[in-house]
Amino acid sequence: MIKLHDKYFKPYISAEEIDDAVTKMVQDIADDLGDEVPVFIGILNGSFMLVSDFVKKYPKPCEVTFIKLASYEGVKSTEDIQRLIGLTQDLTGRTVVILEDIIDTGNTLHEVHRIFNNEGVKQLLIATLFYKPEAYKKDFKIHYIGKDIPNKFIVGYGLDYDGLGRDLPQVYQLKTTQHMTNLVLFGPPGAGKGTQANFLKEKYNLVHISTGDVFRYNIKNETALGNLAKSYIDKGALVPDQVTIDMLEAEVEKNADAKGFIFDGFPRNETQAEALDKILESKDSKVNAMVALEVEDEVLVKRLLERGKTSGRKDDSDESIIRNRIKVYYNETAILKDYYSAQDKYFGVDGVGNIEDITERLCNTIDKL
Repeated sequence: MIKLHDKYFKPYISAEEIDDAVTKMVQDIADDLGDEVPVFIGILNGSFMLVSDFVKKYPKPCEVTFIKLASYEGVKSTEDIQRLIGLTQDLTGRTVVILEDIIDTGNTLHEVHRIFNNEGVKQLLIATLFYKPEAYKKDFKIHYIGKDIPNKFIVGYGLDYDGLGRDLPQVYQLKTTQHMTNLVLFGPPGAGKGTQANFLKEKYNLVHISTGDVFRYNIKNETALGNLAKSYIDKGALVPDQVTIDMLEAEVEKNADAKGFIFDGFPRNETQAEALDKILESKDSKVNAMVALEVEDEVLVKRLLERGKTSGRKDDSDESIIRNRIKVYYNETAILKDYYSAQDKYFGVDGVGNIEDITERLCNTIDKL
């Protein structure tokens, strides 16, 4: 991922893919024109890299020139097209091939046709490396297309965002969601995960999504997913992964403007972890780290038995239940530890000590991400 001015862009089209698309355009045009000597005209500034690579690959004699049109401000294509630099040669009776880096609305093509209608050319052909069919609003024929792309803003290979990015050898796509910090917070029962999540969400302005809270909300409010989950719980069966995943995805969607999330109690297995990756990928984001509070078993048992004196929870008062809960946690977490370690995203943090010290350790880890 790169940052240009105030926006983030993610890799989209590799240099190899671009080269393949340019090569195909060259072959198609050369085959169609035969021995005719065409005039290739690049639209500045964006087409300079395309024109350079294109003519180096073109196998037959050709001429090259440029015109310059202004059609962009920031990331939006404006309606006002102004011809800045005109032609300096006679094109009467010549075949002209316009080489465009990208065609979206087609406003530039309107001006190109207006210019060349007065030049007496034999034929005017339009070739573009990138084409946005969803955005195209004109009726002009586009004769050669390197690659169709969605209607999202891109930079690189001649394309810029307010002057930056033209020099990049590959193409990047604008992230629709700007930079987010997403943490998977884990810890065995009694590790103080909930307490720390409250501190972290305030410090980093994140949304805390607790699986337990989400389940309770959906069941209490009798949502479709809540009723479905309850139907499994009432039978003593495990709630399927997909139901849990759908609930968590709905919570993410509710907070579309969030600067990031703390996922507490999710994911629980690799299927859920892969689903979370997809959910965040759709937001142009990712899990930055799995942060696990590490506390020795005996300390956990002591903490939970102490908590049980006031919490009223049966599972905080029975030592055998507590130890089984801890065992289940380690069995589940071991799989996820391997999953995130393979991506260099697992971070264990000492969860023993006073609350402020543990918070400081967590923050030191997060600040280094």
